[in-house]
Amino acid sequence: MKTFAGIDQHFAAYETAKILLQSIPYDGTSTWGKGADKGFCSFLEASENMELYDIETDSEVYKKGIHILKEITEKSNPKKVFEGVYQKTQKLLTSNKFLTFFGGEHSISIGIIKAFYEKYDSLTVLQLDAHADLRPSYMNSSYNHACALHDASKKTNLVQVGIRSMDASEKKYMKPSNVFFAEKMYGNNTWMDESIAKMTNEVYITLDLDVFDPSILPATGTPEPGGLLWNDMLTYLNKIFKTKNVVGFDIVELAPIKEQPASNFLAAKLYYKMLSYKFNHS
Repeated sequence: MKTFAGIDQHFAAYETAKILLQSIPYDGTSTWGKGADKGFCSFLEASENMELYDIETDSEVYKKGIHILKEITEKSNPKKVFEGVYQKTQKLLTSNKFLTFFGGEHSISIGIIKAFYEKYDSLTVLQLDAHADLRPSYMNSSYNHACALHDASKKTNLVQVGIRSMDASEKKYMKPSNVFFAEKMYGNNTWMDESIAKMTNEVYITLDLDVFDPSILPATGTPEPGGLLWNDMLTYLNKIFKTKNVVGFDIVELAPIKEQPASNFLAAKLYYKMLSYKFNHS
């Protein structure tokens, strides 16, 4: 049985693990580059080649235990995927473990976020993304990847960071003071504290890997120039985990490129860094 980063089964058992990792390999509504359904396998393979000691936090967070759950296999249509993910997340939220999710395309986040905002009354959703994803419906479905944060914009305190691509119709669903466009972020780091100041105490992070500049992560379905770089992202995430109660997160939209493993490794390292920050500050 595969484990994250090849850790010993002792640290991967459900009973003792403090962290759960749910794979949702769905790629049914993506409209350009396909392959996000293959992301989790490549992410796991890359993780096996990663050092497990984190220099920055002087920690080995895998010892908290990371258990990989059976993947959600529903793929018949977007609505059924949403329902399956939502119901599974509701059940997982009773486990008292730290929940993490890996896509798949960004539509998988709709059901996850709904379950979280129903549990947490004053939830902030931090969206790290190149795209606004605020359409109420796209291609005859409100469960399309282009609609990933529409429900969250109505039901949570949505903070959007790194946005650099959107349709004009999405402007009416935005809260301008909570949106940090990439072009305004370039060349300064004031956006970090300014965006954190917009957050409530409890934060759920949904991280679309296309938030990164494609020069460091090209393996995503809709790469957009002008994205975040590695060290800025880590500085920002560390600040969030240090000052807020991050209650869970997802990482989506890894579409592996054959014989180019760097993006897969970045995703694995990012996941591990986020866990390192979480348990270093908890």
